[in-house]
This record gives sequence, structure tokens and C-alpha cells, in this order.
Amino acid sequence: MTALLTLIACALVVYLLAHPRTASGIKVLLLTAPPVAGVVWLLEEVYERSFTAVAVASVFVVALIALIGLLGHPRLPIWTKMLVFGTVPVAAVSWLLVVTADDTLKDPGEDPCSMYYGGVGVSKAFPPQAYCRYEDGSTHDLATGTQFVFWVCFAISLALLSMGLWHAVRDPGTLVRQFRSGMTQPT
Repeated sequence: MTALLTLIACALVVYLLAHPRTASGIKVLLLTAPPVAGVVWLLEEVYERSFTAVAVASVFVVALIALIGLLGHPRLPIWTKMLVFGTVPVAAVSWLLVVTADDTLKDPGEDPCSMYYGGVGVSKAFPPQAYCRYEDGSTHDLATGTQFVFWVCFAISLALLSMGLWHAVRDPGTLVRQFRSGMTQPT
């Protein structure tokens, strides 16, 4: 039953995204809200981290306002507006790859640090970093290339979303216009 409801919801989202009368603000909300809602649910229900769930939801609201402000910016070319839809997911996936590079959830002795380097795996959420720590105190970085990809995508996303937030603050009417259908007749 859950799979059927999920399939129906996905079909509805695809229909609304393809429908020309759907306002761009609604389309952005349909694209961005489900993954964030899943993360908030996991943080709240599974990991019982209410404060972190509230922080993620708050950051999402600010990022959503920034994204809608970016899409409503009149002077930016369309490729810069669409670039954020590529850099944000790549930054998220590369962050996930970095913080799980030490694989501390595997059985003891099966993670890369103890198997290949003879150390203990350590990871930090932000700034994303994973490394092996040895008994003598020295370290060996894991996933350095992925860290570079994260920082490049993070910087590009942050710059673009900052421009969008600045535009939304300067012209709040932008947010309202992005939630109106472009094909309605003025009365």
C-alpha cells in the first residue's frame, strides 16, 4: 500500500512539474521538500534528535527563500540559476561520501582504516572530514578528492543562494510572483 501511494505521489509531482500552468515556486517546493522532509523525519523519529531536525528545517526554509529569490532574479542568465540544481545535490552526495569514508558502522576490523592502514576511523560532519588515527597520534586522510568536490560545489551553491537571498530581501515581491501562475489573466 505504501509503494502504491508513493507511486501515485511521484506521478502527481511529475505531472505538476511538466504542467505549464504550475508556478515555478510550487515546482521548486515539490522538488526540494520531499528529501528534506525525509531527513527531518529520520532525525526526529529514528535518531531522536529534535534540535537537529528543527535546525535542518529552519535552514531549508531560508534556502528555499534564497532559491526562489535566485530564480526570480531578473539579471542572471538561466544557466547560473540552473547551476544550483546541480551543485547542491553533488555537494550533498559528496558530503555523505566523505563522512562515511571511514565506515565505522561496519563490523570491527572491516573498515578501511583497520583493514588497510591499521588505525581507527574518525569522521566529522562539518567541515566534512574522514581520517584514520594511529596509536602514535598521526593521521591519514580519507576521501581527499571528494572533500575537494564538496568544497567547490558548496562554495558555488553558497554564492548563488546568497545572491538569491539578497534579491528576495531587497524585493519581497519576487517571492509572491514566483508562486503565481504565469498564464493567468489579470483582472
